Amino acid sequence: MIRALTGFSTRHPWKVIALWSVIGIFLTVVAGALMPRAMQAQTGDFLPKGYDSAAALRTAEERFGVTSDAGVFTVLVGRADGEALTGADEKAVASVAEELGGRRVTMPDPRDTPSTSDDQIPFLVTDYSQTPEVHVSMTAPDRAFTLLSVRLEGNTVDPGMHNLFRAFREHAEDAFAEVRLRTGFTGGLADQVDTRDAEEPTQRIVGMLMLGLIVLVNVLVFRSLCAAFVPLLAVTVVGGAATGVIVGGALLTGTSLDTSTPSMISVVLIGIGVDYFLFLLFRFRELLRDRPDAPPRAVAAEVGARVGTAVTSAALTIVAAFATLGIATYGGFQVLGPSVAVAVLVMLLASLTLMPALLAVTGRRMFWPSRALERTPRPGLAGRTGDFVSRRPLAALLACTALLGALAVGMHGIRMDFGQGATPRETEAAATASEIARALPAGVSDPATVYVTAPEGGSVTPGALGALSGELARLNGVGEVGEPVLNGQGDAARIDLYLTSESQTQAARDLVSGPVRDTIAAHTPKGLEAHVGGTAAIFADLSTAVDEDLRKVFPLAAGLIALILLVLLRSVLAPVVLLLSVGLCFAATLGASTLVFQHALDGPGVNFVLPLVLFLFVVAIGTDYNILISDRIREEMEGPRRARDAVARAVRHTAPAIATAGIVLAASFGSLAVGSNASTQQIGFATGLGILLSAFVLSVVLVPAAAALLGRRIWWPVRPRGHRDHGTLPEPAAPVDTAGEHRSGPLPVPSGR
Repeated sequence: MIRALTGFSTRHPWKVIALWSVIGIFLTVVAGALMPRAMQAQTGDFLPKGYDSAAALRTAEERFGVTSDAGVFTVLVGRADGEALTGADEKAVASVAEELGGRRVTMPDPRDTPSTSDDQIPFLVTDYSQTPEVHVSMTAPDRAFTLLSVRLEGNTVDPGMHNLFRAFREHAEDAFAEVRLRTGFTGGLADQVDTRDAEEPTQRIVGMLMLGLIVLVNVLVFRSLCAAFVPLLAVTVVGGAATGVIVGGALLTGTSLDTSTPSMISVVLIGIGVDYFLFLLFRFRELLRDRPDAPPRAVAAEVGARVGTAVTSAALTIVAAFATLGIATYGGFQVLGPSVAVAVLVMLLASLTLMPALLAVTGRRMFWPSRALERTPRPGLAGRTGDFVSRRPLAALLACTALLGALAVGMHGIRMDFGQGATPRETEAAATASEIARALPAGVSDPATVYVTAPEGGSVTPGALGALSGELARLNGVGEVGEPVLNGQGDAARIDLYLTSESQTQAARDLVSGPVRDTIAAHTPKGLEAHVGGTAAIFADLSTAVDEDLRKVFPLAAGLIALILLVLLRSVLAPVVLLLSVGLCFAATLGASTLVFQHALDGPGVNFVLPLVLFLFVVAIGTDYNILISDRIREEMEGPRRARDAVARAVRHTAPAIATAGIVLAASFGSLAVGSNASTQQIGFATGLGILLSAFVLSVVLVPAAAALLGRRIWWPVRPRGHRDHGTLPEPAAPVDTAGEHRSGPLPVPSGR
């Protein structure tokens, strides 16, 4: 199958390139326009229905009409001179709030907003124009300001919704300025817009630097502009196609994507796409150098078939690992897993078709103006590393194990942090939130909410809830309890709890999941039902769901990867070595992350998704590199050379590809570490570190050292063809090429040139 795909692609390269280009560009445009429709910003919607906070969300929607697809934020109104509000000022605030609540806000034309016009197709843009819901919330005890609560209906991840917020903000600022009052906006949608505006320039710069680093690394390695830019261009087209497939599939199936899914997919596709292209390029250059008279298309077909086997197996390990997320209870994981798996499958198809076609078309011109094809390269650092590993495998193995083990010790005392990161301190939303927190409970802009409902035909009265409100007000950590608010039918009530801790802190989660829920269970009037909602409650339940998912996903993913390795390597011992090595690398990476973020930076812990993301990426991608080096070691051992010489030769020829690929992929993930969101920073740092350890420690040193120690026994029970005398056979007289065949055997020339 693999040989058939690569053979067809190298016989008809222009047709393959044209097809990928048309499909990729079309799907890229469609994905950019439809992505917001496929995304869901509310974490609570991804929780299983059995959790208490999920039940609160259903009550909010069914009894109060409060859908999760809405943007709620807080407006601070105060005097421009900083003095306390007077009675006249408060009347003016109420009057302007009423005016704003009765004025329709028109969403600006996307073509008039440069920040969004680049990826928006006018006829696909959703018009969010509407009349907002505005009401006065509370006044600070010192009367320094009054707070308004504003609600806009729409998908809060859609740029159009962000533009609508900007239009409302402009109207509100002008309206209050007319009565000489100042405004500030914070919470919810205001935080999202300010954060996006603050981070967009940085993200653009980081993206450009990441792409520049990839190009620079390729230029330094291949001494060729073509070899530097062609892979990046191809991966960009394929990445757009993969994203389009995922977005289209989500819309067709009614599945909502988590807000982190697109960025994660983008990083994965750029990283592994360039990696797979690099594997092909290194082998292509090697065979062109060894077989100067062979037709480039024939060499491309041979490279595609040989490297394609390893790439296919490597990609399937990632697919298998992420597919296991389908059994998770948390919906965010259920969406992320299949999305990454589909994206990797699309990139795998491109690796077997588009990339060999590009090699066939460019041929030796791919490496122009470098003259590397005209001379035999010196062994260099890779050659010296291979010699050291083959001569002193035990020392190399012990050194790697000691390094990884020392880092793994950092996991001692690890804690999970369920915070989602705060708004950057330099934004206006953050400054407004700080001003509010100085006068009111920290959780005032994002309260926990108790929903009390009556059975069908029943009713809820404020008087019946007096005892419950009183008991909640006595709880340590509850700063203020709002008055019960009834719905239109009178069969449900909402009680807001303004906590003294910010909603995303561990203290808030502990309070809501413990004392608040215990108090509700003990003091809810008989015949009524109560649930706790809000950010703190959602993440308290999320912690429970994630813990259950980790216990199921880890062993299943490890089992699937082990099965793939057994089938690929046709060995019992080799998969054990590879799995033990990547397991140790996972522990080392998680330990190093704990040392940095929990101990050195004195943080609350490591982000709750970090262990799962690290396990999937470090184990799966680490297995990728291990498969590549193991496949080459087995290939070299099929020749009549000694086992240790075969290991040295495999490291010499494969280490540059693995090292270059590791740097590129680590840079891709490392780009996530520069954002303001704490969870993204941790994922970027930890995954980048884990990939570097996988490439430079595991695949280049540890695994080859184990292979050198075990010799051909590592492939038991199906050992490679070759002599079993591990130390006495001389090198063959005729040079053997990297494919394990004598150079005297010419490559077949594909038809249809």
